[in-house]
Amino acid sequence: MPLVSMKDMLNKALEEKYAVGQFNINNLEWTQAILGAAEEEKSPVILGVSEGAARHMGGFNTVVKMVEGLLIDMNISVPVAIHLDHGSSFDKCKAALDAGFTSVMIDGSHHPIEENIEMTKKVVEYAHSKGASVEAEVGTVGGQEDDVIGGIQYADLNECVRIVKETGIDTLAPALGSVHGPYHGEPNLGFKEMEEIRDAVNLPLVLHGGTGIPLHDIQKSISLGTSKINVNTENQIAFAKVVREVLAAKPDAYDPRTFIVPGRDAIKATVISKIKEFGSSNKA
Repeated sequence: MPLVSMKDMLNKALEEKYAVGQFNINNLEWTQAILGAAEEEKSPVILGVSEGAARHMGGFNTVVKMVEGLLIDMNISVPVAIHLDHGSSFDKCKAALDAGFTSVMIDGSHHPIEENIEMTKKVVEYAHSKGASVEAEVGTVGGQEDDVIGGIQYADLNECVRIVKETGIDTLAPALGSVHGPYHGEPNLGFKEMEEIRDAVNLPLVLHGGTGIPLHDIQKSISLGTSKINVNTENQIAFAKVVREVLAAKPDAYDPRTFIVPGRDAIKATVISKIKEFGSSNKA
């Protein structure tokens, strides 16, 4: 099945009250694990690619060709989108789209709303001309992920309405208390604000920093219009834990497959559990 945009899968999720997971990829094995989990669960899936991860893997073109090859070789039948996570500029978004990405996030959240709207509108015009979807962010998600660092700043309702109406984005990420990376203490999400934004914009909402959020908060977020949940740190922790265990048990091991394969299996198991939490099993 060819790569698709996020638009239809997220609109369906919003209507049927489940969420599609965005699982960030870092290499070949990460991608195999996520695609394998989605196929096993018959779930749509979004492969998130940060600018840093794209650099690590060789560039946008290499990432797309790797994913396209795996879709064929693994006989993947579920809908798969490849999405630029936290695109920093129009030029980066354009480069990803030209390479074959089917979706991009333009993150203008660190700029004043007028500037955020201006850069987002430009990205939307180009992405939509190529049949790709666009995500934008208002407010600031806390923590750090690759090149993205921020303190928590809640999204403003009026700014959310403006960016949706003035740009034509397909999905909105309003920052409402989540963080990138591990949580220190209990997450405190702004559910009242989430409900107000959902009612005002009538678009699928995105929750960044999905690692470590309790199941009851996940379910409540989905009931309030969250249709896409991003997970990265949880997979990294699962992979690193298993690799450490294997190397501790086999200190003389040097074939990378000795520890990468068990690490890949740990990612797959983690993704399957998240897909079940998000309710997207058998929604492909």
